Amino acid sequence: MSQFRAKKLDLSCFINVRVLRDHTKRKVFEQYETERQALRYIIRNTTLPGRARAQAQLQLSQMHCYTRSTQINNRCIEGGKSRGVFKDFRMARYPFRMNALEGNIPGVKKASW
Repeated sequence: MSQFRAKKLDLSCFINVRVLRDHTKRKVFEQYETERQALRYIIRNTTLPGRARAQAQLQLSQMHCYTRSTQINNRCIEGGKSRGVFKDFRMARYPFRMNALEGNIPGVKKASW
């Protein structure tokens, strides 16, 4: 993981290690996404020779695990929780509610009918 992290970090925006790791995983996935897609296309293309497909499969399996989309976990940007996180806002339920009540989230207000 440290191979992907910047040498000098601005830790002011990260609450804990989990949020920092999530941020790193997202950046690495975004960086290597096109390369992974190209290798997967080569592997699935049956018109190519088997040797090229096998070589692409080997390259894909040797890539770092942070380059996979399944490694990305939705985490709250305020507390680092992984459960009960709203995908659109990247916040857990309680911090979302507190920010919405304070009016910090544009377009969100308490429902009343």
